[in-house]
Amino acid sequence: MTENAQKAGPRVALFVTCLVDAMRPNIGFAAVKLLEDAGCTVEVPVQTCCGQPAFNSGDRRDATALAAQMIEAFAPYDYVVAPSGSCAGMIARHYPELFAGDPNLGPKASMVAAKTHELVSFLTDILGVTAVSARYEGNVTYHDSCSGLREMGVKRQPRALLATVDGLSLTEMNENETCCGFGGTFAVKYGELSDSIVTKKVENVERSGATTLLAGDLGCLMNMAGKLQRRGANVHVRHVAEVLAGMADGPAIGEPASAPEKP
Repeated sequence: MTENAQKAGPRVALFVTCLVDAMRPNIGFAAVKLLEDAGCTVEVPVQTCCGQPAFNSGDRRDATALAAQMIEAFAPYDYVVAPSGSCAGMIARHYPELFAGDPNLGPKASMVAAKTHELVSFLTDILGVTAVSARYEGNVTYHDSCSGLREMGVKRQPRALLATVDGLSLTEMNENETCCGFGGTFAVKYGELSDSIVTKKVENVERSGATTLLAGDLGCLMNMAGKLQRRGANVHVRHVAEVLAGMADGPAIGEPASAPEKP
């Protein structure tokens, strides 16, 4: 074995997620930077939706078809990492359920599930990262998304790394573990109830006095950013990976990109 081979880090497949790919690619780039800084070889295999929207809506046929594609694409890697607790939770917790009893895909689903992790918990719990080289000026508060917290056990990990970001201070909001009201298709099917939940959430964000709201799931962040903007709140909303990677210089989530200067 060559010296370079001995030093090679784990081969990690990044599951970018649909929302990140379509709405906030910077999160994906931040995830790559964090993983590469930690010594990983990062690849982005051809991928589709993980099947979570179909699964949550009771559409097992489409969820299974999408999951089968994902399993084949991600099976060759040492780890599967997603900058999303909900997507990671879908793969790690529900793929084995979808393929229970399937003699072909059942074992593969369990294998992929076992090596799937949420980004920040992978950095801390698997790779042993204890600090990042980043700076972010301001007081932030952190929302614990439902799936990340309850399915993937993400709670202390982002706070531990945020504590090493220069210039950053963290103020916990009240009810930081309470749902933001997004829930994927829940926000569409039950709009009034979703609005009531997110209203209480952003009230707690505002009462914290923080000028930046962080979380690990883009769906939650978009939902809360929209409500904060409609209320006229001066709170910037960012994915935690952007701050940890030192890539939070551009417009926050939901804010318009700066117009190019005229010649």
